[in-house]
This record gives sequence, C-alpha cells and structure tokens, in this order.
Amino acid sequence: MAVTIASILMLMLFLVNIPISLAVIGVTFVYFFLSGQLEPMIAVQRFIGGAQSPALLAVPFFIMLGSIMNNTGVAKRMLNLAEVLTGHLPGGLAQVNVLLATLMGGLSASNLADAAMQTKMLVPEMEKRGYDKGFAAAVVASSSLVTPIIPPGIALILYGFIANVSIAKMFMAGVIPGLLMAIMLMITVSIVSKRRGYLPIRDHGPRVKEVGTALKEAFWALVLILVIIGGIRVGIFTPTEAGAVAIFYVIFVGRYMYKETKWVDVKDALLEAARSTGSIMFIIMAAAGFAWILTWEQIASNLAIFITGITSSPTLFLIVINIFLLIVGMFIEGNAAMIVLIPLLLPTVLALGIDPIHFGVIFIVNMALGTLTPPMGTVTLLTTGLTGVKLDKFVRELLPFFIALCVALVLITYFPFLSLWLPSTLK
Repeated sequence: MAVTIASILMLMLFLVNIPISLAVIGVTFVYFFLSGQLEPMIAVQRFIGGAQSPALLAVPFFIMLGSIMNNTGVAKRMLNLAEVLTGHLPGGLAQVNVLLATLMGGLSASNLADAAMQTKMLVPEMEKRGYDKGFAAAVVASSSLVTPIIPPGIALILYGFIANVSIAKMFMAGVIPGLLMAIMLMITVSIVSKRRGYLPIRDHGPRVKEVGTALKEAFWALVLILVIIGGIRVGIFTPTEAGAVAIFYVIFVGRYMYKETKWVDVKDALLEAARSTGSIMFIIMAAAGFAWILTWEQIASNLAIFITGITSSPTLFLIVINIFLLIVGMFIEGNAAMIVLIPLLLPTVLALGIDPIHFGVIFIVNMALGTLTPPMGTVTLLTTGLTGVKLDKFVRELLPFFIALCVALVLITYFPFLSLWLPSTLK
C-alpha cells in the first residue's frame, strides 16, 4: 500500500512540474514513513550509495568536454567539413545540420548542448537562405537525437552503470545505430527539400582538394574522435580516463593549435560542468533510493513474472516495451526513467534471452525520442524557446523526422547485430 501511494504521488508531482530529483526524494521518504517498518536513515544510505560508483566519474568529464567545445574552434571547423561533404545535396544546409550533429555527437555527449549550439549557429542562416524557420528548428531538434547514441553519450555511461554492463561495450554499441539514425534523417531532409525546392548550397559535389583542405583544418578535431573511441577500443584507457584525456586534449588544441580558447573559457566550462554534474548526480542519488524500494517490495521480480506470463516471445515483448517506453518518454525525463525502470525491466530482459547491451541501445533511443514529445520534451522546449517557433507549427514540421527516427528504432530493435557487432570485437 505504501509503495502504491508513493508511486501515485510521484506521478502527480511529475505532472505539476516539480523537479524530478525533489519529487523522487520526497516520495521515497513518504514511503519510509508510511511503511512504519524501515528507518528513514536507510533512505539516506541508499541515496549516498547511489553516487558511490567509479563509473560515474565519466559524467563530469564528458559534460565539461561538451561545455568547452564551443570555445575551441572545433565546432566551426566541423561545420566547414560537413558543408564540403553534404552541401551539394538537396536541402544542403539542412544536410550540413544533420552531419554536424553526428560529428559533434562524438565529442559533446549532450543532445541539449548540441541542440542549443546548432540552433544559434544554423537556424538564423537557414532562415536567411529561404528555409522555413519551423523546418530549420525541426531539423536541429531531430538531428540532436543522434548525440545520446553516438559515444560518448552520457546515457550510454548511465545505462552501463545501472545495468552493470561494460561502458566500453555500450560505447561501441551506439556507433552503428547512431549512424543509421543520421542516414534516416538525411534521407528525410532530401525528400522534404525536393518537395519544397530547398536548393543545395554548393553547385558541385566534394572535390578532392576541397575535402583535403577541410580535413586539414578539422584534423585536430577529428583526432579527438579517434582518441576517445580508439583509445577505449584498444584498451589504452577506460571511458572515465578517456573523458579526462579528451578535456586536456581539447584545451591544448583550442589554446595552442587553433588559438581560440582563453583561460576564462576553461573556468566557465568548469563551473558549467559542476552545475550540470550536480543536477545529474542529484537525480541519480534520488532514483537509487526509489529503485531500492522497488527491489525491497519485489516489484521488479513481480513485473518480470507478469510480463513473461503475458508472452514468452522476445519479439512481442520488444513491441510492447517500445510502445511503453515511447509513452513514458512523454512524461518522464530520460535519465530518471532509466534509473527507475532498468532495475524493473532487466530481469525480464535477461529471462527472455535479450542481450542487455542491445536492450540498452533500444531504451536510450526511446528516451531520446521522448525529448521531442510534449509535455516533457526537453529538446522541443529548448529549440522552440530559442527560435520562437510556435509549438503546433514545430510539431507539424517535426512529424516526418519523428517517423524516420521511429523507422530507425524498429530496425535497431529487430536487427540486433546493428548494436552488437562492434561490442563483439572488444576483448
């Protein structure tokens, strides 16, 4: 009874926009007081215990990496490279947008950071060149969803921690699905642009000399991708160490190679990383306490028995879980949903023989889609707020891209090798 009251109260607090961490902490204490059998001090211990994992050290490093990126000259050179490679396609600047998000996704680790950067950088330019502002905003918002899947996405780190699977393997698992999502978006941009007459921004395809020049200018930025992914792949360092190495590398490149980074930028990035890390860790600690309640009440095992009683088919289970997660993503922030739901769902996933790494990618893609859907769509709220596009117009423009991403989700769900091939190459 106590857990039922606590769960209903938590949903009510979510719906009235109480901060997620405060809502979860509040209902956790409500449960302990209502149960009458457990000391509230246990809740405090669960909260603290939720933050005591070495794997979580990667979070502040990659948050700071995303914060400092805008002040290093990396984004500007990546934009130039993307323009050379895709500017000749229909909807040239929109194609550049998608490719830039994919390239930057391997660096920034935050879809909100990417959405904010590209909204400020590309939407005014797209509007100046005749693109509808709603279309431009929809392209920015949808392309930013590639970021959580492309390593080193923060969601990949959190899932690896919660599900107790290798973070390095989660990083590898996200590469092909992320590229698939980018390809689906580029196809959609091409179709819509042909119908609306959005022209390429270049009158010819990439030429060897142009590509060479763009690659030379973006060389140090591209090396960073190799440093992060390659270093983890060959076992030179762990994902946590990769974040620290990447920060020092980016500061060095921005300061001494591109000569665009000032020490005040480093200070600002440190402050931003501290604020963002505090917010994320607060959510993790809060949800760890509530997840312990769900385990104590045996809700996880009961849910597993219930679902397996409905179906023992992994195929049908994945259909049901995708629909369920898409609905959840409309109301609950992705990190909070992950921390609450993964301990509930993982026993069933394992019982049905579904690889937890494959399931992790499916879960993260669903939660990424949730950032586009009202009322909790953080990317939608950010993009419409920065551009001034009305929500109804934005949703209409977004629909083709949302459908394309859903098609990508279906392919990722039912072709596991897309997620599992690269992780299988790790020792």
